Amino acid sequence: MKNSQTDFTEVPAGGVIGRVAFDEQDAARQLEEFLDQGLTLCRQSQILVVCVGTDRSTGDAFGPIIGSRMRTQARIPGVEVLGTLDEPVHAVNLGYTLERIQERYKEAPFIIAMDACLGKFDHVGHITVEQGPLRPGAGVKKSLPEFGDLTVTGIVNVSGFMEYFVLQNTRLGIVMKMCDIVVQSLHNSLQKHQITQAMRLGV
Repeated sequence: MKNSQTDFTEVPAGGVIGRVAFDEQDAARQLEEFLDQGLTLCRQSQILVVCVGTDRSTGDAFGPIIGSRMRTQARIPGVEVLGTLDEPVHAVNLGYTLERIQERYKEAPFIIAMDACLGKFDHVGHITVEQGPLRPGAGVKKSLPEFGDLTVTGIVNVSGFMEYFVLQNTRLGIVMKMCDIVVQSLHNSLQKHQITQAMRLGV
């Protein structure tokens, strides 16, 4: 996801927990419920949110914008965020980033992967939560490592024709509104989960 070589993710095909349009009246609540459901399988004490993308493409900035905004929220113990507008995680450094994660954590953290994707016209603006790994670059037939335990993708534009051009010319306003919903829902869900975990462990 560097310069014009931006990668994006296909809409998840299996293990989908739920999908919601950003402009639905109760979108944040619905998305939070999907995330709550996805986090029920998390048994790790550490959660890592990895936001994939680049600021060089309006469509593919979905992940880094979320990462940057999550960094400005009140810190949640046991939760870390990688991939921001200033320090993006993209196709060029993804492998290195995953290696560093392996080296840093003695116990593998629960990873929530974030990325933009292209999809059907009537799905643009939808946010999808899927149990299972992110498949970055699948939409452009690139071989990049799959990773993550829970995947959140934002369908930012239409697939099927000149995908790189479409992604780079996506309306930033829609992306920003989608990010607003994700950040609100994700922060609330993570906060609830970590409080529950701490109570369960008697911390």
